[in-house]
Amino acid sequence: MESPLKKLASQTAVYGLSSIIGRLVNYLLTPLYTYSFLPHDYGIVVELYTYTSFLIVLLTFGMETAFFRFANSKENNDGVFSTSMGFLAGTTTLFVTFCLIFVKDISTMLHYQNHPEYISWFVWIVAIDIVTALPFAYLRKQNKALRFALIRLGSIFVNVAFNLFFILYCPKHVPQGTWYYSPETGVGYIFISNLISSVFTLVMLLPYLFKIRFGLNPDLLKKMLVYCIPLVFAGLAGMVNETMDRVLLKYLLTDKATILEQIGIYGACYKISIIMTLFVQTFRYAAEPFYFSHHNQTGYRELYARVMNYFVIICMLIFLVTLLFMDVIKLFIGEAYRSGLQIVPLLLLANMFLGIFYNLSIWYKLEGKTLYGAMLTGIGALITIVANVCLIPLMGYTGAAYATLICYASIMVLSWLMGQKHLPVPYQTGSFVVYLTSGIALYLGALWLAQQGVPYYFSGVACLSLFSGLALWKEKDLLSLLRLRK
Repeated sequence: MESPLKKLASQTAVYGLSSIIGRLVNYLLTPLYTYSFLPHDYGIVVELYTYTSFLIVLLTFGMETAFFRFANSKENNDGVFSTSMGFLAGTTTLFVTFCLIFVKDISTMLHYQNHPEYISWFVWIVAIDIVTALPFAYLRKQNKALRFALIRLGSIFVNVAFNLFFILYCPKHVPQGTWYYSPETGVGYIFISNLISSVFTLVMLLPYLFKIRFGLNPDLLKKMLVYCIPLVFAGLAGMVNETMDRVLLKYLLTDKATILEQIGIYGACYKISIIMTLFVQTFRYAAEPFYFSHHNQTGYRELYARVMNYFVIICMLIFLVTLLFMDVIKLFIGEAYRSGLQIVPLLLLANMFLGIFYNLSIWYKLEGKTLYGAMLTGIGALITIVANVCLIPLMGYTGAAYATLICYASIMVLSWLMGQKHLPVPYQTGSFVVYLTSGIALYLGALWLAQQGVPYYFSGVACLSLFSGLALWKEKDLLSLLRLRK
């Protein structure tokens, strides 16, 4: 029989087909954007996608987590799904109707009155993402990881293909005035490509939507909403933590003439640190249902502690690989954007702390105390706003990176302290400190060796080998887990 940890690791690998391998393919769009558009134009993309993140969190209403919480048996899956889906379909319809009626006013408010079509495209992108969120959760609940991955991958490749078509092919081979291409649209083709890929995803998920009879169970919906409301506030506060820096940059940067340019540079360099975020997101896809399914089983707390150790090890390896081979990785963004590379180490550590916070936060989801989650992320949001307001005027976008690091480190520590009171898990904090300090020390050592003339690739490989050896020495059963055999 397959062990729980091996099952979690194997499912994480499958989800990685869509969330890591697929996203890395999508990640190749970063050089396309940064080599094709100036930082000012790319700043538009960064800003609009920031607003989109807030809307998706708000309008999905935490229903994905609620679905896992209430669909405890196979017999109950369909009823929970139909109630959740019916609710989201209604609220999404209201959202689309309102936005399309007032699209010109919204465009003027955001200073895009010359391009109201940008707002219309984003309204449909958000709506489709909301409608498809629960079908993806349904696939995860049914352990259909491969089907989940194939649909995600298909959507990503469609997005990449149309980006390449509009940004690379059309300017050279399509005459101006063609109905489907106009050079004046510029960065708008990034949004059009995203919309096409969203429609593709919706079409691929329609068979699963048709299998479910839509309807609302009022009693069940009431219970789900009570569970979800704290998650919504937590999600919004989380988005403040994750993206508010890009919003505040527009209002707090002292050089008003280069605001969008600086936002573009910050957003492009943030893309490099997203390597860590991709792993965290992929792990969450597999870990959330894993934690719920093993809750209250014998030895589950020790199991959670072991998972945390392995998670930290992988995060530190990502940290080291990214920074030790930055001379190669920096080529993913255009030269005009590389002045911001100093923020990458800060953002990598920040996103690792965020991932640890996600792992630690399972205690309030398992215990149904989601109000604590809202409180923690709310504290983080307050820290984010205060830190950005204090640091951005002094340090520019580097201050925003420090604010992100301070926020995630703070809520990570708070979640650990609170979790040990409500659901004590024997996390090995000593091992965490060892892995964190050794990883940072090895990186600084590699920088020093490079200054002494040691070839960078040699010091990089040596540092990775030393850290891997340390991890294997401390985690005696790690090799057997990596084999992924029954």
